[in-house]
Amino acid sequence: MTFAMDRRVALRLMTSGLAAAAVLSGTPGIGAGLMSAFTQALAEAAADDEVIARFYRDHAYATLWTGPADAERRQQLLEAFDTAAAHALPVQRYDAAQLRAHFKAAQTEGDLGRLEVEMSRAFLAFTRDLSSGALVPAEVSADIKREVVRPDPAQMLNRAMADDFVPFLNTLVPAAPEYSRLMKEKFALEAVIAAGGYGAQIPAEDVGPGASGGAVVQLRDRLLALGYLNGSFSADYDADIQAAVQRFQLDNGIGADGVAGEGTVAALNVEAGERLKSVVVAMERLRWMGSAPWGARHIWVNQPDFVAKVVDNGKTTFQTRVVIGKIGPDTESPEFSDQMEYLVVNPTWSVPRSIVVKEYLPMMQRNPNAQGQLQVIDRAGRVVDRAAVNFAAYTPGNFPFALRQPPSDGNALGKVKFMFPNPYNIYLHDTPTKSLFAKEIRAFSHGCIRVGSPFDLAYTLLAPQSDDPKGLFKSYLAGGRESVLDLATPVPVHLVYFTAWPNEQGMISYRRDIYARDAKVFAALAEAGVVLQGVQS
Repeated sequence: MTFAMDRRVALRLMTSGLAAAAVLSGTPGIGAGLMSAFTQALAEAAADDEVIARFYRDHAYATLWTGPADAERRQQLLEAFDTAAAHALPVQRYDAAQLRAHFKAAQTEGDLGRLEVEMSRAFLAFTRDLSSGALVPAEVSADIKREVVRPDPAQMLNRAMADDFVPFLNTLVPAAPEYSRLMKEKFALEAVIAAGGYGAQIPAEDVGPGASGGAVVQLRDRLLALGYLNGSFSADYDADIQAAVQRFQLDNGIGADGVAGEGTVAALNVEAGERLKSVVVAMERLRWMGSAPWGARHIWVNQPDFVAKVVDNGKTTFQTRVVIGKIGPDTESPEFSDQMEYLVVNPTWSVPRSIVVKEYLPMMQRNPNAQGQLQVIDRAGRVVDRAAVNFAAYTPGNFPFALRQPPSDGNALGKVKFMFPNPYNIYLHDTPTKSLFAKEIRAFSHGCIRVGSPFDLAYTLLAPQSDDPKGLFKSYLAGGRESVLDLATPVPVHLVYFTAWPNEQGMISYRRDIYARDAKVFAALAEAGVVLQGVQS
């Protein structure tokens, strides 16, 4: 790469650093007149960024990007910026084309001083966005509680000085193999969009085995376009089409009955542009999770999938259906990571205050004996006789009692809860309401995660610390009293929200955006400057 700069300017840059550093650090006896135009322009341009200003002061205003010796590093960074669109990052934050134009237009030392700072700002923005996301999650949705670890900008600038610049940049990309698979899907979807999409949509009518005719042909063509059929010319709903529908249903979290019913047809008709949005949002969510390991053993709860998994060394060793928070304010399950530390067997349910005043107080005002399984507790922690309480005398703002449900077969938490103490009071737990696990969309709780096979989950978690995990758990269960069963080694828990995710066969599975949270993330990405060719924001 060549740059139109006066050779004499470049030589002066190499010799002016020490004098300029002495001037700007206030060294006595050196006049301001000795400050080079490069140094002065750099200092002024960096004045509102203490990290960049300090870096150049500490390094005697030596160049990182604009000096003759920086050509290789400069080219490598600009080429890295060229990949921003591939990562679905906001290109204009580190616009390589604009920076190249600025280099070509640079005529003076002052131009180069300002360009030095411009390059460092772009470098820091790129390293931050690539390694930890272009957005601040909490600014997108209050239910995204994920704590994002941002790279230290001073360390990034110092690290840029090392010889292994490209390997360093490569370490910033999320290490999870799912990231590269999502990026591969991004490229594939972009190719589909450029070629005109998946073709005609399927009519909204049920089509199943034994059918034939135009509707089956349209279904067949859509399955061919999506890659679920190979070379079929059948106009009959034959075994090949049924198997393809079942594979599609499995990949999209739909009951695999092999019938193209309303839900299946709606999923088949989702266009490539919408799938691409899901993929780039998933890439951003992975960047929020950073490069820290998720844990050799960890629990993965993907909310749109309604499934909790135990993952050991990258392989799913246990999974169960779950019920998540119902759609609406104050009940949707949040996203965050924590450490599961212990199990509570035969738990007591201390009813959250919001449920007490919004749901149960109105019931008890109409009928003091409503929800009779719940104890009324005063501020001293004593059980109060309901007959002594005039519920009608209170409002949600001044109701002085708590409600509690002792351990029982009908306890709302079932027989066990799985604790990872957090400020949101969210945990996994059993439930006596088993019928909800048969539903396809399982969003019914007040935010906590109800587990379909809680005892089996307990056995799996206890297996590393006991030769008889079932016996250990049942010995606690048999006592009937609330008791704590510690995990010898805490297990990381990740409550996540991915509507696009690679399955174990390497295909990308898609799920519904049940909380419309992905839509918010994509809108924020678009506002930040992410542009997807052929896709409307």
